Amino acid sequence: MAATKIGMVSLGCAKNLVDSEIMLGLLQEAGFEITNDTEQADAIVVNTCSFIGPAKEESVNTILEMADYKVNGQCKALIVTGCLSQRYGEELMQEMPEVDGVVGTGDFDQIVRVIESAMHGQRTRSVGDTNVSYERELPRVVSTGRHTAYVKIAEGCDHRCAFCVIPSLRGSYRSRSLESIVHEVTELAAKGTKEVNLIAQDTSAYGIDLYGEPMLAQLLKRLARIEDLVWIRVLYTYPSHLTDELIEVIASEPKVCKYIDLPLQHSDDEILHRMRRPGSSIRMRELISKIRRRIPDVVLRTSLIVGFPGESEAAFADLCRFVSEVEFDHVGVFPYSLEEGTSAFDMEGQIDEEIKLQRREQLMQIQNTISLRKNQARVGKVYPVLIEGPSEESDLVMQGRAGFQAPDADGVVYVGDSTLPQGSVVPVRILKAYAYDLVGEVEEED
Repeated sequence: MAATKIGMVSLGCAKNLVDSEIMLGLLQEAGFEITNDTEQADAIVVNTCSFIGPAKEESVNTILEMADYKVNGQCKALIVTGCLSQRYGEELMQEMPEVDGVVGTGDFDQIVRVIESAMHGQRTRSVGDTNVSYERELPRVVSTGRHTAYVKIAEGCDHRCAFCVIPSLRGSYRSRSLESIVHEVTELAAKGTKEVNLIAQDTSAYGIDLYGEPMLAQLLKRLARIEDLVWIRVLYTYPSHLTDELIEVIASEPKVCKYIDLPLQHSDDEILHRMRRPGSSIRMRELISKIRRRIPDVVLRTSLIVGFPGESEAAFADLCRFVSEVEFDHVGVFPYSLEEGTSAFDMEGQIDEEIKLQRREQLMQIQNTISLRKNQARVGKVYPVLIEGPSEESDLVMQGRAGFQAPDADGVVYVGDSTLPQGSVVPVRILKAYAYDLVGEVEEED
């Protein structure tokens, strides 16, 4: 008898992707066959995001799109997992008869049971405690290729930002042990992983709950000893926990990418206060200056929110000045999304949607000019590039990333050599620059 085929659609952030990969590992271990062709899948899992309005809309649209395979494909069970299930699990079961089961963020280890029940005609809702432990050794199917992987070092969040629903969806902050993470990364490296990207809702808070103090610096030192690793990248570093020791380790460890992701959200002190974000504009500037003094070649990324309730023209102008003056390498700009269950939901001073979009466009134009100038300064220089595979544009062109480009967030480097194997790290001379992407050629060794 042929094994039941499972298709997986993973939406949202890299943290969600890790959960998808663990669910695939559990399903494969249970004897299911994994397929990338949802049309051929006997059961389809949609791992959803529910962070902001557009993410919820994408999740619902994807569920409906996958439900079509129950009519025009061979799908017999449609399972919805992740943040949307955690937030609206009961409503999904009541209002979407196409859905055969829902699994919350803390119940992904129940995926096998829920799918088996669905295949026997039983609709199951498994939505319980969000505080799942990642300390257990769970199987995982890495979907990003052997060369790169995300590693979740903690789950949940203890911050209470006014715009964010993550604590209610993911629970309190829970660090994994040093030993657990080092073990996972060692195994990944042994299987060919060249780059690991450490993720959590706040990576710089890693270890405070377990060890009584931030331990990300110590973790990086341990990971840097793993022989087969080439790059270690840290994402989502909350500015208030970015210690001098951590900056020093990033500066001094050759394997740690000189890349710091600081989700600042805004620059205006009044808006930061309304957002319930710690610090101030002055402290942000001082921190950035400190980082650049210690790591002169550092690449800085940030994420910003425009149109938060009460954001006046003056506050937005302050944000534009801040971006112009600081000159980040990479910036993500998001219009504020009104979310039930957050303290900002009932705030006075809500901004018109059209104004939010206009402000996002204006801020991105400022950043595009900065990004293009920074990329043009790279022309003629040689950088190590991790080859990811053929470009989506042409099989004759390979696509890779330099150390200053995070996966799925920043630009890429296009290299005109179709013979380069995936996972190889090659020296590339940059020939042409755009606002996001670069074009180069392999630098032949003498």
